[in-house]
Amino acid sequence: MSIHPLPPPKAPTGLGRLPVAQWFVLLGVLAAVTFVAGVVIVLTMSTQAAALNPSPDMAAHLRRLNAALIVVFALLLGLGAGLVAMVRYAVLKPIDQLTAQVRTVAGGDFDHDLHVDRPAELAELSSHIDSMRARIVSAWRVATDQAEELRRSNGELEQFAYVASHDLQEPLRKVASFTQMLEQRYGPQLDERARQYIHFAVDGAKRMQLLINDLLDFSRVGRVTGGRSVVDSGAALDRALDNLSATIEDAEATVTRDELPRVSGNELQLTQLFQNLIENAVKFRSEAPPRVHIGVRRDGDMWEFSCSDNGIGVEPKYADRIFLIFQRLHPRDVYPGTGIGLALCRKIVEYHGGQLWLDGDGGGGATFRWTLPMAGGEG
Repeated sequence: MSIHPLPPPKAPTGLGRLPVAQWFVLLGVLAAVTFVAGVVIVLTMSTQAAALNPSPDMAAHLRRLNAALIVVFALLLGLGAGLVAMVRYAVLKPIDQLTAQVRTVAGGDFDHDLHVDRPAELAELSSHIDSMRARIVSAWRVATDQAEELRRSNGELEQFAYVASHDLQEPLRKVASFTQMLEQRYGPQLDERARQYIHFAVDGAKRMQLLINDLLDFSRVGRVTGGRSVVDSGAALDRALDNLSATIEDAEATVTRDELPRVSGNELQLTQLFQNLIENAVKFRSEAPPRVHIGVRRDGDMWEFSCSDNGIGVEPKYADRIFLIFQRLHPRDVYPGTGIGLALCRKIVEYHGGQLWLDGDGGGGATFRWTLPMAGGEG
């Protein structure tokens, strides 16, 4: 199996820039120089001592000392040669083998086995690394299979959503239209209860149509509405306000704003985000005329937006529940809707790499805050 290679390793710093082999070579050169210097010094001193015409006993002692020194130097030379061979074949060569194997795995061949026979420490290390590699490869294969299955399932669900939407919308339109035609044609012959039943049927069909459209919008986030680009969030807010102009005028609402920046995002989805939040602020209003303010401030490499109102507010204990799909805090006959609006807003924000949350204590209105990434090249 060959997958994408790993990124290149970080460059070593300080003394770690020299490989282990060069350290051993450097120490070996210093040891050899010290050994040769010792041999030269001993031979020089022996020559000088012999030139002093020592007594026979002293000469014998000097000969024995020279013989002992020769034996010692020979042993040191043999031990040095043995140490060089041991370091070369027991340390440096296995390290080179393990490095080459790890480099092969890092290059993308994750099925390549990692194994060295010596020394015991490197053999144990290679065994642990190989076990890690095997577990990662196994998990990657499972994740790949699951991702492929998820893509296939998402494709089927998307196709089903479109088919279901068309198949469901047409009968609902017929139910609503023919029920209304029934009321128009036979209205004088119907009593109050019959007209009430017709109203319930038409209202149920329209609410089902609205629910289907909201569910389609929810499922399309990040898949159908296109990619991201540099978007003027102020222009997105203007379009949202144009879409809500009738609602704002009927409620005598006032919407103020800060100077909004450019962000990296999807223009259609950001317009929908502003529209849903402002529409909620107007819908859940108090007795006073609605006042909504759209603010923004910089937070690192993100922009933090806010939507504040003077409405009925939200109790803190419901701060997480209101973002769940189909979750409602009020009866439908008091505040109409499908319960998808805030869930859709959170999905849009999370698709853009930000977060959406409720800020406030539940009194004096509600404030929703969300973050969006800055446009490329800014900051």
